[in-house]
Amino acid sequence: MSEMPGDLEYTKEHEWLRREDDGSVTVGITDHAQAQLGDLVYVELPEIDQELEAEGEMAVVESVKAASDVYAPVSGVVVAVNHDLTDDPESINTDPYGDGWIVRIQPSDDLDSADLMSPDEYQAMLDELDA
Repeated sequence: MSEMPGDLEYTKEHEWLRREDDGSVTVGITDHAQAQLGDLVYVELPEIDQELEAEGEMAVVESVKAASDVYAPVSGVVVAVNHDLTDDPESINTDPYGDGWIVRIQPSDDLDSADLMSPDEYQAMLDELDA
């Protein structure tokens, strides 16, 4: 497993979120999530300008094992999607916190009110799952 970046925030559903300088947030799935899914073969991305509800379905990732919904960590509007995933869904497996990002959202709510975890809190949750 790769190192968990300290500049990210995490959800209980294993998404990560990076706050960008322009106020948007970049979202992907964690290394833990991609490891559980296995080799990814397809990613269904949302549309640009699509409105998302916090904890609502945002994307779908399919692996050789199963399909899994990816949930929006915050409400907002999709301002960018990672089209490279269409041809290279495996980049989520090889670089979940970099090239494997899924979507960028312009939040409509205050991020500080979102149910997000620090890296230490997320690691503690993973440790409980492994116990």
